[in-house]
Amino acid sequence: MTPPRRFALHRTAALLALGLAGLSAQAQSLQELYDAARGYDATYLGAQAAASAAQSRADQANALWLPTVGLQASSTLTRADGSQETAVGAASSTTTNEVSTRSTQVGLSASQTLFNRANSATISQAERGLKVAEAQLRAAEQDLIVRVAQAYFDVLSAQDTLATVQANKKANAEQLASAKRNFEVGTATITDTREAQARFDLVLAQEVAADNDLRVKKLALEQLVGRAGLTPRPLATPVALPPVEPAQVDDWVSRADAQNLGVAQARLAEEVARLETEKARAGHLPTVTLGATYGRSYPGGSTESTTNGVLATTRQGNGSSASLGVTVTVPLFAGFAIQNRVKETLSLEDKARNDLEAARRSVAQGTRSAFFGVQAGQAQVKALEAAESSTKLALEATQLGYKVGVRVNLDVLNAQTQLFQTQRDLAKARYDVIVGGLKLRQAAGTLQPADVANVNALLAK
Repeated sequence: MTPPRRFALHRTAALLALGLAGLSAQAQSLQELYDAARGYDATYLGAQAAASAAQSRADQANALWLPTVGLQASSTLTRADGSQETAVGAASSTTTNEVSTRSTQVGLSASQTLFNRANSATISQAERGLKVAEAQLRAAEQDLIVRVAQAYFDVLSAQDTLATVQANKKANAEQLASAKRNFEVGTATITDTREAQARFDLVLAQEVAADNDLRVKKLALEQLVGRAGLTPRPLATPVALPPVEPAQVDDWVSRADAQNLGVAQARLAEEVARLETEKARAGHLPTVTLGATYGRSYPGGSTESTTNGVLATTRQGNGSSASLGVTVTVPLFAGFAIQNRVKETLSLEDKARNDLEAARRSVAQGTRSAFFGVQAGQAQVKALEAAESSTKLALEATQLGYKVGVRVNLDVLNAQTQLFQTQRDLAKARYDVIVGGLKLRQAAGTLQPADVANVNALLAK
């Protein structure tokens, strides 16, 4: 490479670095976009609402062990008139009755369950249901972390792809101009010009596709966080990817079995099924309830009767009543409904047990796949870093050989394409390793919002 051309490349690289520095000052970090997504993503907000509803359901179930109190009040007005004649021998008497009754009654009743095994099982089921909802909320949070990170690095990958295509286009344009000049002076054939033109046209098509892909990736990220005009920060250079800790796959599988949220939900579902069996068996057990009532009556009427012209008036006084008792209900026969319900719940309990085992096996396999994927990705990054250095040297050697006449134009075009493809693949491999590390933690159930900060530390400031 000649000194003027090398100086031009260094100046271009310096200007590009200054441009990226200014862009990074206005760009958004992964932590910033994740915080925005927490308050905007509909899926995550729906999981929060479901967890709140589960808390209310648990509170409703707890009411089964609390007393119930009721107040009753009534007021009745009654009027009745009548007469009665009585004859004894030659004598007779007439009695007229006029009844006016206004009765007001107020009563208070309370009951408290003393023993009901079905209620106890229902409350325990509600507590498990609350834990399931909490696990689902944590799973939604982990899923949001992965989705934001995936969309974030998809945009960076699309930007890198577009940048490499544009750099390739610029290099091909220079090579095309060189081929035309050499053809005009007679030092090259028309074949070199046509090859350079064909490669340049191909790169133009690739640029259109890369630009459209970047636009689509940005739209996906903007929809996720609810903001427009996003420019994610690139990785800081030199890029230093963190190692996988712990380094043994069995350790990750053990963590997944104990902490994976899918396994936790399946384990809670098995407990709920077992409690459902206990509730069904409780149909044979008695229930004991304590009840108490207290009431007062306020009669406001009178009864008047007239017999042979003699008036008699009767008035009722106020009264009160109270009761306290224990009610025991013992089921004797329900048409074999309870026995058949127990059989049904036992089968459902067996299904839940098998679902738990299936979830454990699936999570173990997924964790192993994620672990080996990250390991392979790290090895690929190292190999592509070495390949990038090699392809740079190969391009310089090919360009020098083209100038001295030992290489043709197609060799330079192929070397340029290989270098830009290697750089594109290297950037994507780095992003895949970062996102793969988050997915590995998600599979193990250990992914936390703090991991976003760890990834954010890898970005340019």
